[in-house]
Amino acid sequence: MKFIRVNMTDKSIRVQDVPEEYSGLGGRGLTSIMINAEVSPKCDPLGPENKLVVAPGLLSGTPLQNTSRISIGAKSPLTGGIKESNAGGTVAAALGRLGITGIIIEGQAQERDLSILRVDKEGEAGLIPARDYKGMRTYTFVEKMIELYGKKTSVLCIGPAGEYRLTAASIQSSDIDGHPCRAAARGGLGAVMGAKGLKALIVDQRGQSPDPIADPEVFKEAARAIAKAVKAHPEPGHLMPTLGTAALVAPLNSMGAFPSYNARKGVMNGWEQISGEALAELIKKRGGKTTHMGCAQCIIHCSNVFVDTQGKYVTGALEYETIWAMGGMTGIADLDTIARLDFLCDDIGVDTMSTGVGVAVAMDAGYKEFEDGNAAIEMVEEIGRGTEFGRILGNGPAAVGKYFNHPRVPVVKGQGIAGYDPRAMLGNGVTFATSPMGADHTAGNVIGLCLQGKLDPLKAEGVVEISRNLQIAIAAFDCTGHCFMATVAVLDPEAGEPFRKALSAKLGTELGPEDFPGAMGVRVLKAEREFNKRAGFTNKDDRLPKFFYEEPLPPHNTVFVISDEELDTVFDF
Repeated sequence: MKFIRVNMTDKSIRVQDVPEEYSGLGGRGLTSIMINAEVSPKCDPLGPENKLVVAPGLLSGTPLQNTSRISIGAKSPLTGGIKESNAGGTVAAALGRLGITGIIIEGQAQERDLSILRVDKEGEAGLIPARDYKGMRTYTFVEKMIELYGKKTSVLCIGPAGEYRLTAASIQSSDIDGHPCRAAARGGLGAVMGAKGLKALIVDQRGQSPDPIADPEVFKEAARAIAKAVKAHPEPGHLMPTLGTAALVAPLNSMGAFPSYNARKGVMNGWEQISGEALAELIKKRGGKTTHMGCAQCIIHCSNVFVDTQGKYVTGALEYETIWAMGGMTGIADLDTIARLDFLCDDIGVDTMSTGVGVAVAMDAGYKEFEDGNAAIEMVEEIGRGTEFGRILGNGPAAVGKYFNHPRVPVVKGQGIAGYDPRAMLGNGVTFATSPMGADHTAGNVIGLCLQGKLDPLKAEGVVEISRNLQIAIAAFDCTGHCFMATVAVLDPEAGEPFRKALSAKLGTELGPEDFPGAMGVRVLKAEREFNKRAGFTNKDDRLPKFFYEEPLPPHNTVFVISDEELDTVFDF
C-alpha cells in the first residue's frame, strides 16, 4: 500500500507508505477524506492549494470482477465544494496491480508548462515534458501514447477544455480498446488537472505487485458468489448486455420523467427514435457492437460501439445520460447526431451531461432552436476552438443561464441535473438536492426501485429515508471500485453478504452490515458535508431550482413537493 505524491511546482515525486489515518480507504472514501483533511475549503480550486487525488478502489486490482472504477477527487471549480468523479476503463485495475493506493497531484506548474505522469510496470513514476501535446484532443493523444508505450497502457487525460480550465472539463479514461470514451466528467476536475499543468496520467497495465489479499480462499469463494449474483440479476445480467443503460429511455418516457426541452416536458417527441431498442437495432444493422466489454474485468458488457453508415467507429459507450442530455433536453431525436456530440465531448474533454444541459438552456433562451442538431454540434465545436461562447458553454449550464439572463437553469450547487425529472421521480429529486456533489445520477438513484414496482415515483412517502439509505450505500460502494451496474445486484441482501466477505477477506477484518455499507458510507458523507460547510455551504444549497417547485411538469402536471424541512433531515445520522 503506497501513495505517490507529485508536486507540480518543483516536479518532485515522493513515494510513501499509506499513513494510518488513510488505512482501509480507497476510491471515493480516500479522495473525499483526504481532500477534507488536506485541502483548504476556501482555496481557489484552480490554484496551487487544491489537490487532485486519483484513487483505485479497495478491490481494484484483485480477481473480483467489475472493480475497475477509478475515483478522482478535488475541490470542484464548478460547484465550489468537494467533488469525487469516477470513471470506468482500465486505469484502476492497472494501479491496483501495482499496489498503488493513491496518486496525489499537488502544487502547480509554471504557466504554459505541461507534463505527463507515467507509471511503469514496476510502479516507478516520472514526469515527462508534454508541450508537444498542448491543445491536442484526447483521441489523437491516446493513440500517440499507445504507439509510444504499447497497447498495455492505460491513459487518463484532458483535452483542450481542461487546458482552457473550463469548469465542465472532464478527465477522459481509456477503455479496453484504447479509446478515451470513459469519463470522470462531473464537477470540472479536468480543469483542476489542467491548472496543475498535467496533460495525462499513463499507467503500464503489466504490473504484478498488488497488495496481498489477507484470506485468498475466502475471497475466491465470495467472488464466485458475487459473479453468480450479478449474472443472475435481471438488470446487469440480462438487460444491460442487450441494450446497455440506453434501456432506460423507454421506461423514463413511459413514466413521464424524461426531462425534455430543458425540462419543460416529461416526455420527448419522437423518443422511440433514440431508445435503447432503436440504438441496438441501428448498431447491429451497421455492424457495430451492442454487447461490448469496455472496462477491465467486466462480466456485464453493457458498453456498445456505435459506427456510422460506412461501419466506421464514431463513439464507444453511448449511454443513457448522454442520450438524454444531448437528445431529450435538446429535442434532438437522431442517434447519429447524438453519437457525434458524444464523440466531440469526449475528444474535447468536457462533460456530456453538463454540456447537453447547457445547450438546452441556450436553446430555451432563444439562442438556437430546439431539435436543431447542426446547431448543437456547432456549439460544442466552439468549446474545442475556445471561442467566447465556447468558453461559456464549457463552464456549464449555470454559466450559460447567466450569460443569457435566463432563469430556467436545472442545476444544483452549479451542476446540471441528470436524466430523471424530480417532479416525476421525487426520490431522485431528494438526492439531486442534497448530495454533497451537486445533482448526481449515481449518488442515490431510485430508478431501480421504481422499475421493480417497489416505489411509486410520484408519492412522497418514505422517499427521504430511501434517498438517505441509498446515498450511504453508494458512498460505501464507491470506496471499493465496484461498478454501479454490478452494485445494483449486490444491493440485494443475498449478494450483499458475499460482497462483505470479499471485502473482509481483502482487508483482513470482519465487516458486518453496520460496518459496510453503514459506517463506511456515513463516514464518507460526513467528510464531504464537513468540507462543504467549511467552504460556506448551508441548507439553502440543498435545494432544487425554483421552477421545479412552481412549474407543473406534463404529462402528470406535478411539481416537486418535498419540503425544505424534510430535505434538511436527509443526513440525520
